[in-house]
Amino acid sequence: MTVYYSLTFMLLAAEMVTFCLLVAPLPYKIRKSLFRFLSESYAVAKVAYALKISFIFVAILFVDALQRMFRVTAESDLAKSGQGGATDVRTETNLAARKFYSQRNTYLTGFTLFLSLVLTRTFYILLDLVQTQEQYAELKKQASGKTSVQNGDDKKQVAELKNQIAVLEAKERDFETLKKQASQQAAEFDRLASKYNEATGSVSNKRSD
Repeated sequence: MTVYYSLTFMLLAAEMVTFCLLVAPLPYKIRKSLFRFLSESYAVAKVAYALKISFIFVAILFVDALQRMFRVTAESDLAKSGQGGATDVRTETNLAARKFYSQRNTYLTGFTLFLSLVLTRTFYILLDLVQTQEQYAELKKQASGKTSVQNGDDKKQVAELKNQIAVLEAKERDFETLKKQASQQAAEFDRLASKYNEATGSVSNKRSD
């Protein structure tokens, strides 16, 4: 395997490890920290930019490997049909080896490009999921805070209403006491007035009415 195909294989292996790491069932805090690092790190952004350039070269290798595979396949079919002249075992082995290598290179570069698309799409989906979970947690926290504040205000209003009711009840009791004292004083005044009238021999205007 040539150097550039060896590098392509290493890139494919790195993509597979990264994909497994992204889809692994990690705890929420670890996943949140990981995606925040991957999305905000300057070094990761530089690596991602370099990978985009490398994928352009991989795409060129894929097109070249695909053309070679078609050409070798056509030569192999031509040799098998006997139109290319007499072939010996060495020629057939050579054609089979070339066909195998061309197919291997095509699959290697093709899977590398395909996995890069899957990896990119998976990363952004999971990043949106983490951000949505953060927003949901923040909204839930705000809602619970508003509920606690509202409950505190309700309790304060209830306490104030209870105090007002207690004051009104105290005033009502004082009024009833004053009313009772006034009625008692009026009855005592009438009794004293009657005795005074009997003692002086006069009749009050009230009784004459």
